Amino acid sequence: MTIMKRSLGNTGEDVTILSYGAMELRGAPRGPEIADDDAGRLLNAVLDGGINLIDTSPDYGRSEELIGTHIGGRRDEFFLSSKCGCPLDLPTDTPPPYRHDFSPGNVRANVERSLRRLRTDRLDLVQVHMSPSETTLREDRTVETLKDLQAEGKIRFIGMSGILPNLPDHLAMGVFDVFQIPYSAVQRDHEALITRAADADAGTLIRGGAARGAAAEDKKWRSGPLSQTPGTAQRNWETSGIAELLSEAGMSNMEFVLRFTLSHPGLSTTIVGTANPAHLAGNIAVAQKGPLPDDLYEEAKKRLPLP
Repeated sequence: MTIMKRSLGNTGEDVTILSYGAMELRGAPRGPEIADDDAGRLLNAVLDGGINLIDTSPDYGRSEELIGTHIGGRRDEFFLSSKCGCPLDLPTDTPPPYRHDFSPGNVRANVERSLRRLRTDRLDLVQVHMSPSETTLREDRTVETLKDLQAEGKIRFIGMSGILPNLPDHLAMGVFDVFQIPYSAVQRDHEALITRAADADAGTLIRGGAARGAAAEDKKWRSGPLSQTPGTAQRNWETSGIAELLSEAGMSNMEFVLRFTLSHPGLSTTIVGTANPAHLAGNIAVAQKGPLPDDLYEEAKKRLPLP
């Protein structure tokens, strides 16, 4: 079986509906410890499993370097997505989020360093990180800087990693080829905005589409960053009756949550990250099944509340 592909907006690219998020390769102390050889095996397994989009960032620790080292030689096999606005030197004594800088100098420095780390001559997509306001983007000339880099052939497409409350303004600007947006069965805040992005012919990279691993790990459902109050995801799950519905369907929580995300008609791909080869294989197996059956999807949407 292969993983279904969808068009990435009007970029002309077709991407697998499951993408790999490389944040879990950032290394200690902010992520799991992973040996270089293990990272190499995992990244090659991503491509061997049929995934053709990898998403990373300058502030994902060693992620970019590991990608460049271990699959730089397979560069033509995948669409490579990174970000900008990130601090060049991450503090060692404070947890994220870190102050981002969307000025021309820092955006250009991010892209130039990403190119070196990733051992490539072009980034397929560079996304503005952390959803800055339209005012910040205009004052810092962020989009103009990205367009300059695009004209130089260093990046192909321009994107925004956006969330409420600023995402509607980003969509209205009409300058972004791709939007990265959080969404899952227990975090439906941005559901209509995904549709708006797709209707505007933009590609959509959905993050959090597996509810950040809670389903697979049998942990508490975690609410999404910034856009939900604590405990919302847990309450949504417990009060919806979804557990009973899935029991009747013979489907695990993890399969349901990932396939629910894949069922959104405006989705181009969902980014799921892991440092665990078994979890990667499981994610690929679920993605190969594609979206949920229509009747199950519609019933689930009735039971899971919109905000």
